[in-house]
Amino acid sequence: MAGWAIAVHGGAGVDPNLPAERQEQAKQLLTRVLNLGIDALRSSASAIDVVELVVRELESDPFFNSGRGSALTENGTVEMEASIMDGMGRRCGAVSGLTTVKNPVSLARLVMDKSPHSYLAFSGAEKFAKQMGVEMVDNEYFITQDNVEMLKQAKDADSIVFDYRIPTVGYETCGTGVQSPIHMNGLPISIYAPETVGCVVVDSQGRCAAATSTGGLLNKRMGRIGDSPLIGAGTYACDICAVSCTGEGEAIIRGTLAREVGAVMEYKGLGLQDAVDFVIKERLDEGKAGLIAVSKTGEVSYGFNCVGMFRGCATQNGFMEVGIWD
Repeated sequence: MAGWAIAVHGGAGVDPNLPAERQEQAKQLLTRVLNLGIDALRSSASAIDVVELVVRELESDPFFNSGRGSALTENGTVEMEASIMDGMGRRCGAVSGLTTVKNPVSLARLVMDKSPHSYLAFSGAEKFAKQMGVEMVDNEYFITQDNVEMLKQAKDADSIVFDYRIPTVGYETCGTGVQSPIHMNGLPISIYAPETVGCVVVDSQGRCAAATSTGGLLNKRMGRIGDSPLIGAGTYACDICAVSCTGEGEAIIRGTLAREVGAVMEYKGLGLQDAVDFVIKERLDEGKAGLIAVSKTGEVSYGFNCVGMFRGCATQNGFMEVGIWD
């Protein structure tokens, strides 16, 4: 074994003109949660415990689009989703449509550990949360003033908007203006910059795990489900790797992006970085996305096909990196 490794992300697709102060805030948050995971791994915590721990911390901070600070639906409410997967036996749990569960990733863990199912959604997931005694809060807890203002902008523009930090012109970024929109499932959207959060870990025993959490799209239709809770699309872990994706959800779903990394490693014999590069290049068609990954041998990798991805990674041999750009 080459030792443990960990990677985190806060979304792919970043405004190249993002103010330096916001860049620094993002890096500080990523560094903080990365160090949280590192400390846990040094204390011999399992991969599955570490990914839950790290994503819970990201859900509790309103900077990225998960948990508190989640994007608002067309009705001005929050509908959250998350998934978690343990590479040991490919056990998994996922949830969607949460409105009162403080930490969606932990409910996904309970679905995996305490239910006979892999996926619960909406009222069924909320009922299960109450039965499990998880911490629940009013929907208002998740709503920030920034997101209220962004929803107003989206409604004024009559569009689905991913994030307010992306410029409204310029196809050189993941976002485009109304004059040259990108498309999702063939339909135009005006601004593109998802900020899903995720974590992947391989522990000192070579066990891999992944977790992903998001609030979804701003001004999305009620009931919309993205890639983050879908095992094999936004999240995947097996005995050889773990992957968490972020980006254009519909493109990630079509490409079963997370599973593809493990598949090409297994069937094509590619190493982790080559597998990530292949999947980003060959499996997204015209979609924009990114992903983080670790292998059972302690490798860590990431890839994206748009301008920037909030990310951080570290390995047992002392390597640590936090970045946004290429």
